[in-house]
Amino acid sequence: MLLVSIIDKTGTGLWAGCAVLYFTYVSGLGLGQVGLLMTVSGGVGIAGAPLAGRLADRFPLVRIIVGAQLMRGGALLALLSTDNFLLLTLYSALGALPDRAGSVLIKLYAARLAGPERVRYQAIQRTTVNIGWSIGGLGAAAALATGSTRAYGLLLIGNVVTYLVIAALTLRCAEPPAPSRIAAASAQADDRPPAAPASPWRDRTFLGYTATDAALFLDDTILQVAVPLWIVHATAAPVGLAPLLLVLNTVLVVIFQVPLSRFGATTPAARRLLVPLTGLFVLGTLALAASAAGGPALAVTALVVAVVALTFAEIIHATASWELSVALAPPEAQGAYLGVHGLAHSSQRFAGPLLVTGVMSAGPLAWPLLGLGLVAAGAAQHRLIRDRTTKPSLSVPSVTVSEH
Repeated sequence: MLLVSIIDKTGTGLWAGCAVLYFTYVSGLGLGQVGLLMTVSGGVGIAGAPLAGRLADRFPLVRIIVGAQLMRGGALLALLSTDNFLLLTLYSALGALPDRAGSVLIKLYAARLAGPERVRYQAIQRTTVNIGWSIGGLGAAAALATGSTRAYGLLLIGNVVTYLVIAALTLRCAEPPAPSRIAAASAQADDRPPAAPASPWRDRTFLGYTATDAALFLDDTILQVAVPLWIVHATAAPVGLAPLLLVLNTVLVVIFQVPLSRFGATTPAARRLLVPLTGLFVLGTLALAASAAGGPALAVTALVVAVVALTFAEIIHATASWELSVALAPPEAQGAYLGVHGLAHSSQRFAGPLLVTGVMSAGPLAWPLLGLGLVAAGAAQHRLIRDRTTKPSLSVPSVTVSEH
């Protein structure tokens, strides 16, 4: 499955960096049409995570993952068949559903299969994802350097091929045991009807946790959207710094994600990570504000500090969010719960760009205010889940007398 992840993200890296350019230069869409297409597909994609979680509690997980991969490839390939704006929007929206579902399904696979090692597995998986993104991004840059519009179609087809490859590889993966089916089988063995699975939509604590986590996922949009735009419109830093900062972000994640995952290997430890996380958000947003206050040297230094701080915030939050979202989910409804939690990242990707562009429009002093808002979200989450994280973590293997 780690091999699947790295091939998947290599293909995504080929396409993601040129998708907007494809719609502009190949399909002939205007700027407003491209923006509307991306907004609509992002909004539709939000439903992918909870839908995938529900399906994963009812059907074999490996088959659902394969179905999502093939649906992504089919929707992407359909883009080559038309230049019509409405059809392009429809195909993009259909592709966004399984795309948003994919991360939830892989997360659920790890939670079921890795057991006590789930935090370390997720850290390794995120490392492979970043390696894949880097390989794909370099391939896309090399292809686009030819200056031919034909390269856009070739990159799209390259991504489709990766979907076919990972679907074949996924079929060879073992089906992990589903807690919901294990619980049902146990209840039937005792001649008792299985209890109705818990619903995340009625769990106020989990819904509150998901809402606050959506805010804490904002580091992704700040790094990917706000920093490049901020460099161009508000600082004296050279424009060429933007891709270098994204490379810095990727390298730091590859180096530190696995080593730092040990600090969130238990549920109480993951909750404690929320404290340094909010501190990193404050440092990062203050540095962004400072980057607009002077010449090139100050701007470059402040931007590097901001990206380093926000990257470590990304690493720490990924570890904490992974452990807490699984620990707060009852085993019999794990898929449904993780599907709802997937809304945190999906909704942030949808609304985050609007928020950060609003912050940039308000000026440098708005960055520290955003940082304080993220501190408030982290503090609220820390308090909200206190009672649910005092029990022993599922990430810690139980110890029996025979092990002493």
